[in-house]
Amino acid sequence: MPDESKPHWDGPPLEAWDAWTPEQVSARLAGVDAPWCVVGGWALDVWLGRESRVHEDLEIAVPKPFLPQMRAQLAAFDLYSVGDGEVLTLMRGADPPEDKHQIWVAEGGAWRLDVMAEPGDAATWVFRSDESVTAPRAQMMGLSPTGVPYLKPQGALLYKAAKRRPKDEADFTLFAPLLDPAAKVWLRGVMSRLYPGHPWLGRLAA
Repeated sequence: MPDESKPHWDGPPLEAWDAWTPEQVSARLAGVDAPWCVVGGWALDVWLGRESRVHEDLEIAVPKPFLPQMRAQLAAFDLYSVGDGEVLTLMRGADPPEDKHQIWVAEGGAWRLDVMAEPGDAATWVFRSDESVTAPRAQMMGLSPTGVPYLKPQGALLYKAAKRRPKDEADFTLFAPLLDPAAKVWLRGVMSRLYPGHPWLGRLAA
């Protein structure tokens, strides 16, 4: 009998990540009328214009109302709802669980893409970890010279501030000094409210 105490896991194993590049994802999503963008560590490197470190995966975000369009564009691949340690097959036409916001995309036994449904809409960006933090989407999104939309560094670093994994610390060390003054002021202001006493605050004030 299956061990029901263990999280359910469909699809390839976790170590089977062989992510598409941001440019490959942009090509696959060409024509999608949805305000999606690359997020996470890759967003920082798309903004920088070069790969500053190895990335285990590739994450994009899209406002939840646009998720059906994204799924339709990716219908040729295997989709899985992910969260709380579980990876569940997402059948075509089936809604993902309400408490899950991630969909992983698989192809040929490899994980290719992590699609994150986020709050907000085409006009407004909303910080998923605390929906009281909002900004005009145009203020938070950028477009690379190769046409890849990305979350600007202040948004990517805000998500990383709560985790502070070694790679997040390395990303902050590299990218915080590169922020323009307005982005630095915005990030410090939001972090001061959400994470008072955070060790990054002093470095953002310098």
